[in-house]
Amino acid sequence: MTTIGILGAGQAGSTLARAAIGAGYDVVIANSRGPRTLRGLVSELGSRARAAWAADAATAADFAFIAFPYAPTGTLPVELPVDELAGKIVLDNNNYMVWRDGNLPEVDSGRRTVHELRQEQLPASKVAKAFTHVQFHARSPIRVPSDALPALVRLARPAGAPDRKALVVSSDHPEAVALVTRFYDDLGFDAVDNSPLSESWRSAPGTPMWRQAVDGQSRAELVRDLRRAQRP
Repeated sequence: MTTIGILGAGQAGSTLARAAIGAGYDVVIANSRGPRTLRGLVSELGSRARAAWAADAATAADFAFIAFPYAPTGTLPVELPVDELAGKIVLDNNNYMVWRDGNLPEVDSGRRTVHELRQEQLPASKVAKAFTHVQFHARSPIRVPSDALPALVRLARPAGAPDRKALVVSSDHPEAVALVTRFYDDLGFDAVDNSPLSESWRSAPGTPMWRQAVDGQSRAELVRDLRRAQRP
């Protein structure tokens, strides 16, 4: 069985853990406060989940998911175990948020993308931009009862469904793209490869595809809007 190391146990991390377990994955989840604080969540998630310190979760993982915001420059937080993530595929669902990260001249000028900077922070890992435009919370406003579900669950459909949605993946590593594509499929989504990381600006906040993210897009619609994106 494949084990996912989820670093961060907030809304994104706990929602992904539930979806992944439902798809047959094992989960080791960590936060900055230690495994004892995750007893309730792990009990709710069931036998496929366990809590650990971040370094232990990274060590146990076949691949990892970063589920907390961190600055794309400067000192990395202690809950991001760089050494233990070496050689592993790391899924990063962070976006560039000026209000949180401050202005990054390299990104603002178009010389680099934020996920290229994140790859530089984890040089021994294989970073993939993934899950950045699907919500891990309820829809707002709620129109029908199903809108109360996180979009990661609400929008999921079986393979071949006519209304199946697609999610973007970007990476400099083909093996990371292949893994994310399989993972998306297991969770109920098609994948659109928007590699390498230098092209990942096309799925950033404010782009044409981003404006359709709340209720998702088909693969063809997503490909179209990625092509329509223009540098600011």
